[in-house]
Amino acid sequence: VPGRRFSNVRPFISRGNVLFESDIKDTAKLEAMLEQAWPTKLGFNSTTIVRSQKQLQELLTTNPFDGAKHSRDTYLLVTFFKQPPSSDLKFPFYPQNREYKLLGMFTGSLCSKIDTTSGKTRNLMAWLEKQYGLGITSRTWNTVTRILQKMEWLRPTGLSF
Repeated sequence: VPGRRFSNVRPFISRGNVLFESDIKDTAKLEAMLEQAWPTKLGFNSTTIVRSQKQLQELLTTNPFDGAKHSRDTYLLVTFFKQPPSSDLKFPFYPQNREYKLLGMFTGSLCSKIDTTSGKTRNLMAWLEKQYGLGITSRTWNTVTRILQKMEWLRPTGLSF
């Protein structure tokens, strides 16, 4: 991004996860700057959602999955929002035949549990997009915790999805 300093820029785990350090602390400003840079620097447009190390640590501290383990039969999913969602859902909420359980909002992120023996992640994602729009992105709980562990090592101040 011209005129702005980003350091320790590294992709992590899967495409879309980028760890970086920046002296810019305004999340909305960072998101706008990155979204503006994608077409000229990388040739594509993309919605960008930035979360700080502090925000991810706060999410981890809430223990939203109450010790449940991510496995082949049970996916633990965290959905991040570009804009805070407005919703009148009462949690826990079951959007489709009890295949998915929306546990609740934790530090501005929606945590869900998917029984993959009867439901598909893509179906929940389609429901989430219909409910909340396209300004969302989701990661497994394992991915979120691994990103936070990497952030501890690198000491970055931002994460772009």
